[in-house]
Amino acid sequence: MNTVSMEGVGKRYKGFELSDVTFDVRKGFITGLIGPNGSGKSTLIRMMMQMVRPDQGQVKLFGQKLDGDAARLREKIGYVSDESYFYEHLTLKRMKNILAPFYSRWDAEVFHRYLDRFELPENKKVKELSKGMKMKFSLAVALSHSAELLIMDEPTAGLDPVFRRELLDLLAEQIQDENRSILFSSHITNDLDRIADYIVFVNKGRLIFEETKDTVIERHALVKGGKELLDADVRPLFIGLRETDLGFEGLMASRDSAQHLFGGLALIEQPTLEEIVYYTAKGKGEQTYV
Repeated sequence: MNTVSMEGVGKRYKGFELSDVTFDVRKGFITGLIGPNGSGKSTLIRMMMQMVRPDQGQVKLFGQKLDGDAARLREKIGYVSDESYFYEHLTLKRMKNILAPFYSRWDAEVFHRYLDRFELPENKKVKELSKGMKMKFSLAVALSHSAELLIMDEPTAGLDPVFRRELLDLLAEQIQDENRSILFSSHITNDLDRIADYIVFVNKGRLIFEETKDTVIERHALVKGGKELLDADVRPLFIGLRETDLGFEGLMASRDSAQHLFGGLALIEQPTLEEIVYYTAKGKGEQTYV
């Protein structure tokens, strides 16, 4: 059973439309939800959290449709965002006292274990915490009620490299429990290069692909060569192109096609997730850099 199933979901706002998006968050794996800012990632997460209802399609959590009062399903979710939703004037202890009763499986021992691990003093007020410390407190809450799904919405944005690495190691540790799933939404694709099992890529409200991370990276090809190799027949074969006075760099969806066309004539490399996102979002505009 998939932890989350999005089936043909769509949502229309003024100036933006999310259209016919279908993907799964698989049990026991880390799924990376990637795309440029404004691509629809947050809307998809709000649907999972029942903050937004889709105009079409359906969302399933733990095999159940979200077409009624599914508050009991939210108890199985741990949500961590780059924004703080806590009462700033309260201490961590008082904030915990407000949150804990909402979860029937709240584990005080686990919560205090994470406070100690993250070096978070109970009597410190939320407003006195740094951004990284607020993120750690969010994590301590999310991990203290046996959540089966962790939703991480841009969790590493603005964090220092040391805590970013600590956070990624913690998530890799959590997924050792095969009953737990993690959805990690980010535009910082370097983080997902390290920990993601599956990648869901959305751009301009459309699903571009849903595949294993290794398949995505191995299938695409980054081609670098002289501009004389580009002609009217070749240009349409690229997902995205960047041209300079010295040559070009472009992304192709098929490594086999790249080898067939440019083998021996151009440099063909394995792209990073960041390069795949960049060239897909950029497209084949006639932009030239000197």
